[in-house]
Order: sequence, then structure tokens, then C-alpha cells
Amino acid sequence: MSDVGSDEFDDERSKLGEYEGDRNEAGERHGVGKAVLPNGDVYQGRYEKGSRHGQGTYFFKNGARYVGDYWQNKKHGQGAFYYPDGSKYEGSWVEDLRHGHGIYTYPNRDTYDGEWLHHVRHGQGAYHYSETGSVYKGSWVNGEMQSAGEYIYPNHRYKGNFVKNAPHSLGKYMFNTGCEQHGEYHQAEQDRAEDELGELASPAARKWIPTYVTGMTLWPLGGEKQNNSSEEEAES
Repeated sequence: MSDVGSDEFDDERSKLGEYEGDRNEAGERHGVGKAVLPNGDVYQGRYEKGSRHGQGTYFFKNGARYVGDYWQNKKHGQGAFYYPDGSKYEGSWVEDLRHGHGIYTYPNRDTYDGEWLHHVRHGQGAYHYSETGSVYKGSWVNGEMQSAGEYIYPNHRYKGNFVKNAPHSLGKYMFNTGCEQHGEYHQAEQDRAEDELGELASPAARKWIPTYVTGMTLWPLGGEKQNNSSEEEAES
């Protein structure tokens, strides 16, 4: 039993909303309970010494919902967040931020499966484009495709370096027919001017300049790697 007076509960109700559930000897919310907050949000789950702590479900009045782990009132551990626009995130959280490995499904059904840091895509991850079926796999920095990566299309793929979500410099296209086209991406003059003004260059305007083509590389059974590729000038 708690010796907390009714006046103290009334004060708690005005600050923290209505609560039904377990309490400890100090009168704090502790154990399993349900709270209706003053702003209309609802939390149902575990408490520890007055804070949301452990497994719980938080219903936001705007239609969003979080189901997962809490640590001292913050989303922390494994959890799923369902957003009002139909998108959702399932994965790791650290102090209310997407952090670690997680899968984000966007309203257009695109998905990102990979690492997060401070709520943004950061590290290794794969972005699947629902409309085209293509996939980007590689490195992300502060939410952008950056450094080594590859685009995978239905009948070919591109592997190379990326800067600000666009292919940059040396790379190669690998086709299902077995040939590879090597070359590099150059930034158009118009995009250079935009960059000087501090604007993001358009990826579509980057120009691919092929340099040479190689054929298939064969791997004979029981033998060493045999290279049957031949170099020839690429058609421009």
C-alpha cells in the first residue's frame, strides 16, 4: 500500500494525465499500467520508478504508434514505429533515435535495410526502389549515398564511387551478357556552376564516359583463374 495522499495524485494527474496500474511503495508508477496523457496520447506497458521502462506501446493522437522497448521514458532497444503516412521503421533505437540496424518502409513502398546513426541512414545499407525493382547497395553518410556502392538493375549493375547520391568518377557497368564496360562519370558544366552556388547537382546530368570493355572471366574446374577478357575501345 502507498501512503501517498489523494492531493498528490491529483497533482500528478494534472501533469502526467490519467493512470491506471501498478505502483511501488513510494507511489510511483511501477510495473504494468496504462496512462492517458494530457495531450491525448496513450501509453500502455511497463513502468519503473515513474518512467516508461521495458516493453510498451505508445499511441500518438495523430495516428502514429510505437511498439517496443523503453528505457527511462525514451525509445531504446528494439521497436517498431508506425507513422501516419503509412511508413514504418522496425529496428534498433538509442535514446529516441533510429540507431543501429533497422528497416524503413516508405509511403511509396521503397525500403531501406541497413545501418542508422542519429536518426539518418549511415553506414552500410541497401535501398530498394519499389517502382523499378532496382537496388542500391553500399555506403551511406549522413543520409546520402557516399563512397563505394553499386546499383543493381534487372539486367545489369553499376559498381563504383558515389558522392551526394550520384555516381562519381571511376566505375564500371556489368551486364548479364558477361561483358563489363569501364569508365567514369563526369559532372556537367551546369552542375559545376550549381555546386559553386551551394546547390546539389542533378544526378541525371552526370555524364558517363566509357573507356574500355572487358569480356567474361572464366573459372575452369580444378584450375586457376583464367582471364579470357580482351580490351577494346568502347563505343561512345
